[in-house]
Amino acid sequence: MKHILVVEDEEIIRTALHKLLVHNGYGVDQAESVQDAIDNYQFDEFDLIISDLRLPGRPGTDLIELAANKPVLIMTSYASLRSAVDSMKMGAIDYIAKPFDHDEMLLAVEQILEKQTLTEDNSSQALQDEPELADISQIGDLIYGQCHAMNKVFNLIAKVAPTDTTVLIQGESGTGKELAARALHTFSKRDSKPLICVNCAAIPETLIESELFGHEKGAFTGAVSARNGLIEAADGGTLFLDEIGELPLEAQARLLRVLQEGEIRRVGSTQSLKVNVRLIAATHRNLRALAKTGEFREDLYYRLNVMQLKLPPLREREGDILGLAKLLLQNVSEKLGKTGMTLSPDAMKTIQEHDWPGNVREMENAIERAVILCDDSMITADLLDIETDADEFNIPKGLFAPSTAKPKPVRDKPKDLSLEDYFQHFVLEHQDQMSETELAQKLGISRKSLWERRQRLGIPRKKGC
Repeated sequence: MKHILVVEDEEIIRTALHKLLVHNGYGVDQAESVQDAIDNYQFDEFDLIISDLRLPGRPGTDLIELAANKPVLIMTSYASLRSAVDSMKMGAIDYIAKPFDHDEMLLAVEQILEKQTLTEDNSSQALQDEPELADISQIGDLIYGQCHAMNKVFNLIAKVAPTDTTVLIQGESGTGKELAARALHTFSKRDSKPLICVNCAAIPETLIESELFGHEKGAFTGAVSARNGLIEAADGGTLFLDEIGELPLEAQARLLRVLQEGEIRRVGSTQSLKVNVRLIAATHRNLRALAKTGEFREDLYYRLNVMQLKLPPLREREGDILGLAKLLLQNVSEKLGKTGMTLSPDAMKTIQEHDWPGNVREMENAIERAVILCDDSMITADLLDIETDADEFNIPKGLFAPSTAKPKPVRDKPKDLSLEDYFQHFVLEHQDQMSETELAQKLGISRKSLWERRQRLGIPRKKGC
């Protein structure tokens, strides 16, 4: 019999909850406050602690630390997102808003205790068997890297891949976030099931919920038949959501339910479907900052951020740059049927000195372009045609010409601004008055380059552009 401690200062609620749990086969003890619980019970005796958030003397969240590894379910009549999220941050297993119905409470208790039993069984098995970690050298076959930063990434993938833990992959555009997700799936126990990759930024906002969750016939104009969603297609396997920071808030709420309850509801349906999916998410944006401004759900952020995998940009992988270039040259040459190609000394020097703001993707594009244009077996620096910041901006001379008007006070010293800083300052200052075309013309770049730099620097476009 599972043993539960209920900590609640309101006698009516405490007594009702006691009767409900006892009636459903649980052993139950009661306390009126955190101090009452400390004075009368040993927390190791319980399988679950259910506590009100606001109690006389000390808050219920103090029990999270006091009860060590025991799960704590927080009840609150202050059903605000803030109090719920704060409880989750502090380590609560879950929260439930008062007033709750009996079925809701029993379902929450059942799920927590099942998860706790499974965790204990896994821990017991782990004591008998050493965990089977992925071979780091095999991971290196999927993602190239020999520097210290990438070895740390490989070690983390090896430890996390065999679990079902949610992973948030962070890194600039072109650093190989999808390759990391594929490695996590390949070395997991779900490798025989599908890996479904979804670029959240590539699906129109009006279709994203239908694509992810599916829809019933007639759910909206054009829904001529029922259709399974991508989450349903990933059942038993892994769902990789790239650029999850672009997911609309309404879809975020539905995704949160998938993580919490393991179920989806198709658009236009009243029935829920159980799914068993491991979620891997990726973004180049700062989700924590977005959560603080309300652009991303804070409770979803904390659900996603169980395990964080940070991919270093290419400019921080100095020991890998030349080796990666040679590997890409070999792969591209074989794909294009031009074997035996090499890099000239000046090409290698250029590759090592370039910052690679577009990371691995930019390098691959440069090498592929060079292989196509090369008439012999030697790739030279001019064939790489690498764009520098100065080339790309091609800033008109008049833009920095001294003005006769009284200069505005500047908080940052202009001489300390890099071209990236200048781009960011210029766009943020003028985007409300200029169209995208006008901004691009002023900066001396194409609209495509402007869009790409916005993506890399995380500068959103203004509405209506």
